[in-house]
Amino acid sequence: MLKQAKERVYTPTLAYAVRRRDPELVGPAAHTPRETKRLSDLDDQEAMRMHVSLALFYRRGEDGVDPAGIIRRALGEALVHYYPLAGRLREVENRKLVVDCTGEGVLFVEADADVRLAELEAVGLRPPLPCWDQLLFDVEASSGVLNCPLLLIQVTRLLCGSFVFALRFNHTICDGIGIAQFMNAIAELARGLPSTTVAPVWSRELLEARDPPMPSFTHREFDLLLQPPPPAGDMVMRSFTFGASDLAAIKKSLPLPLRDTATTFEALTTFLWRARAAALELPPGGNAPLMIAANFRGAAEMSLPAGYYGNAAVPSTVMVDPAVLRGGSLGDAVALVRRGEGRGDHRIRSFHYRRDGAARPAVLVAGKHVRAL
Repeated sequence: MLKQAKERVYTPTLAYAVRRRDPELVGPAAHTPRETKRLSDLDDQEAMRMHVSLALFYRRGEDGVDPAGIIRRALGEALVHYYPLAGRLREVENRKLVVDCTGEGVLFVEADADVRLAELEAVGLRPPLPCWDQLLFDVEASSGVLNCPLLLIQVTRLLCGSFVFALRFNHTICDGIGIAQFMNAIAELARGLPSTTVAPVWSRELLEARDPPMPSFTHREFDLLLQPPPPAGDMVMRSFTFGASDLAAIKKSLPLPLRDTATTFEALTTFLWRARAAALELPPGGNAPLMIAANFRGAAEMSLPAGYYGNAAVPSTVMVDPAVLRGGSLGDAVALVRRGEGRGDHRIRSFHYRRDGAARPAVLVAGKHVRAL
């Protein structure tokens, strides 16, 4: 199975020109409150102080419709409801992050590329994407965490009439589900809906840590690594695609009854975790950690309201000796993954209470295999 996956590794060779208009700031389309809003202690982790990028590819729609113009209009309308996203992050006492709701707006770039969607599909729409830095141009002085736009959006029209919607967002302001909620709001308004289906909710005060912290679990997420991560020069980026037949083959290698009860997440996470430990040749007696980032929206004990778009995921880490991971069966490793999944609401609350806003400990990710749940 590993051999089959390896054969799908590719190196993109496609090159094309992209012409961009000057970046502009798009603010809320109507008046919004001028106020300061505190981020939650979960938003304010050191590990969240970064930007995350993504891209969506859309096939040609109605003739004569300019996607950039429609999206720009809908973006301004969406920012009326999500007006903190049009503000700027500031630091106050103890480096606590707040949003200054200035209404300055988010960065928007309109562009045209001399390439067709079919050509991009031919080399594969997965990282490393050819000319990615042209589909999401890094506007000068825009990539800081503080005092910078919280979002950068670029809409690039392709020769065939299709287009690319690329976005970069500040991770402190929202997580993946939160930014997807905002993007859905833009899409609904772009289609002409009078309002968004989901009303956004701030409520970051619900995730303020206790003072003093009162954890009820040992949180290995903050532990020092037992071995350093591989040197950056020894690592390369490659993409692997696991289709339905690959997933079926992985599950088929599990013993009964796991073969029928293991989820796709459990099976694929276990497979990749063991493969990574083997590829890195982690020495026996060391550590092969697995971190599972678990979304807790809907967790009864946390009581987050629908429409909450802040960070709402906590890590759970499983530590195991690489020799045990490689020497055991795939089924044994699935049991370890389930141990990481099944910590329940109490562990979520414990992680939250572990947080100390003044100390702001960083969750250590280097050297870990990380999967999102």
